[in-house]
Amino acid sequence: MLEFRVIKTSSRSRARLGVLQTPHGEVMTPAFMPVGTQASVKSVSPRELLELGAGIILANTYHLYLRPGPEVIAAAGGLHRFMAWPGAILTDSGGYQVMSLGALRRVTDAGVRFRSHIDGSEHLFTPELAVAVQEALGSDIAMALDDVPSYPAAKERVAESVRRTALWAERTRLAHKRQDQAQFGIIQGGVWADLRRESAISITSIGFDGYAIGGLSVGEPKPMMYDMLDVTVPLLPAEKVRYLMGVGTPDVLVEAVRRGVDIFDCVLPTRVARHGMAMTKKGRLVIKSRAYAYDFSPIEEGCTCYTCQNFSRAYLRHLYHAQEGLGLRLLSIHNLAYLLRFMAEMRAALADDEFEAWAAEAYAGWTGDPLGPGEG
Repeated sequence: MLEFRVIKTSSRSRARLGVLQTPHGEVMTPAFMPVGTQASVKSVSPRELLELGAGIILANTYHLYLRPGPEVIAAAGGLHRFMAWPGAILTDSGGYQVMSLGALRRVTDAGVRFRSHIDGSEHLFTPELAVAVQEALGSDIAMALDDVPSYPAAKERVAESVRRTALWAERTRLAHKRQDQAQFGIIQGGVWADLRRESAISITSIGFDGYAIGGLSVGEPKPMMYDMLDVTVPLLPAEKVRYLMGVGTPDVLVEAVRRGVDIFDCVLPTRVARHGMAMTKKGRLVIKSRAYAYDFSPIEEGCTCYTCQNFSRAYLRHLYHAQEGLGLRLLSIHNLAYLLRFMAEMRAALADDEFEAWAAEAYAGWTGDPLGPGEG
């Protein structure tokens, strides 16, 4: 079903090199998962993702439940066949998306009653339904439904989410039927160390195939996130894969890996591409800037992606201002190539036990924040 093996641990931190074996192939960790929310990584084809080195992607249960519906995807032979993706797939339970509906939803121990953002129809999303939908989708890894409080939230609300997430996790395990699909539990607790400990202890006692750290990267300061990782990660089983949800900036990837996290996901590479931003070793490059109107160099010298090998900054700037869809595709390809290559370099450094030296070099290259001033 799912096997995880730690190959090597850094001599100077908790960073570790591993291999995750799934029914749809092997994934070397630390790994970044491109996000294909609606069975599509925006503007990038499955063939291009394979060429970029992606071994696992994320799809979203909430969105696929509403459209086209799990019955359609099951009839197609499962999500892999439906979207023509041969690699591994992790499906998020949809908890975060449902919780973000605000006034359109109401949470109780039974589940989340909400109105669809598409047509206003009413639904009750329960832990059992989240399991059934993901089993119909046929992903390699399914996430338990969790209660995700907004940030900032009162400690009482976060404590309630810890209790409810544990209750739902137990129901998730009882509902599990598909033996070729792994299940991950999710740790909540917000920015309170005692609640993080409570959640980690209760969720790991249930016995999942892997563990995710949720409720972070939702607006809290980065140092606070790192503090919560310092509290949480040591409480997770060393032999199980660890997943930090919703993270994609290079500096946070470094700091989370340093603390022992294995896999990540984020919409960042394609989202910033839609705003004309490219990710580089120096930080962000805003391609719409007037400075690039006559710049016929690639986004980044030395980058081997299709975009940098064939197109100039001036051309990409033109596509952005002309609102041509090709511009989004080309920037998305570059950003995904950058981030997947970043993770590959990180794994190589771990293999040579040079992670800290590699991380220091990466930090030295950025102009402030990795997505901060940069160029343009």
